[in-house]
Amino acid sequence: MHDDGRYDDPRVTGPEGRPSAADPVSRETGDQGWPAGVEFRDPSPRPPEIDPVVRRDAPSVGGLHPTSGVPANLPPVAAGPQPTSGVPANLPPMREAPEPTGGPVNAPGSRSVPAPRNAGASARFEPSAAVPAAPVPQQPTPHAAPDAGAATVVPSDPPPAAGYGAEAAPSTYVSRETPTREEDDPPLAMEAMRAVQILNPSGEVTMPRPDRTRVMGVANQKGGVGKTTTTVNLAVALALHGNRVLVVDLDPQGNASTGLNVPHHTGIPDVYDCLIDGVPLEEVAQAVEGIPNLWCVPATIDLAGAEIELVSVVARESRLARAIAAYPGHFDYVFIDCPPSLGLLTVNALVAAQEVLIPIQCEYYALEGLNQLINNINLVRQHLNPKLEVSTILLTMYDRRTRLADAVEQDVRNHFGDKVLQAVIPRNVRVSEAPSYGQSVMTYDPGSRGATSYFEAAQEIAERGVKEPVSRNA
Repeated sequence: MHDDGRYDDPRVTGPEGRPSAADPVSRETGDQGWPAGVEFRDPSPRPPEIDPVVRRDAPSVGGLHPTSGVPANLPPVAAGPQPTSGVPANLPPMREAPEPTGGPVNAPGSRSVPAPRNAGASARFEPSAAVPAAPVPQQPTPHAAPDAGAATVVPSDPPPAAGYGAEAAPSTYVSRETPTREEDDPPLAMEAMRAVQILNPSGEVTMPRPDRTRVMGVANQKGGVGKTTTTVNLAVALALHGNRVLVVDLDPQGNASTGLNVPHHTGIPDVYDCLIDGVPLEEVAQAVEGIPNLWCVPATIDLAGAEIELVSVVARESRLARAIAAYPGHFDYVFIDCPPSLGLLTVNALVAAQEVLIPIQCEYYALEGLNQLINNINLVRQHLNPKLEVSTILLTMYDRRTRLADAVEQDVRNHFGDKVLQAVIPRNVRVSEAPSYGQSVMTYDPGSRGATSYFEAAQEIAERGVKEPVSRNA
């Protein structure tokens, strides 16, 4: 080959089967006929392209075919049957494989067809089944019998999809964070039945009246544990079933007055007038609209400064107790809603009360201040009110989906024993919505789970107040 790309042997042709002596080839295109670019020659010969049409009249060059490059003097191939399987025809026939006697055995020259992955079916081979190597057998139709040598495909039920509502096996661990049906609102029929029991007292559900007035202080110095909500709903539940109930709002925020829809703006006679000025309680108490047998002593913003003013008052710890004792009417229950503190207002409530009801939120923080509250109750019992006792513990804001709620409940029940009510107040949106309408959950949605829980708690408290049931009309 010369530097200009020419070959000495005239038999060597260019890319198109022609001599390459004067064929200009462009490096940009790799083809001829393009004037662009610098002309270069490919130093290595390209393999000849075989023309699909054999030109019999083309002259041979040096004993080679002009297009295929095959020597022209080779003898013709003898005609014979053309093999179709790609196996040489002159090979001796293969011996048949022996019949298997055990489990599934693949004969020589055969292969098993694995079941497709994630297809929801399992493949089972018969003992005498041997799948041939050549084409993969198709799955038989439902109306056609399968071949003897084909794999028998037995469909299996797909595994149940995991998700909400799927029934888990008994040994399957279910997270406590998974919501359960117990947290949902009750069905419509049960909801209607519960609403009838709450709003329309009958002989089936009784709340016996106590033989003496039960004064209960609802106290817990931690805020947001449900003191006011518990006071309002227990009072309404007892009043709806024939008990005469008085609610004393001793919290300067006045939330109990709001929940009972009692006016408590500036200028309204309130509990402040009873504590500071000695106004009789009967002049301050207001009947709750729509609920018979229920009265409320409201609280206004003036009560915020009562603790400072009570410091210089004689017998400042017993001012509320004297006001309740001087009330001419008879009440079955007197609930005192205490502020979230351990000041003079709470001390007045503890001196006036005979029992203490402690709502405990089912969270860790709610347990931290409980020890201090118990200590203060013991001090009041020793020095001011020997009859005072912690009679009732109510678990509120209980969330069954968390393990923390179970742990708090177990600790409280282990420590306080029978003082803890069996009824537990769950987290319920109806309980939170009711105060915005100036109602308790007992009247706002009497069929809700929150109303039912408070109704059961009130029934427990009523049954604990008497040794033997007393007629409600007594």
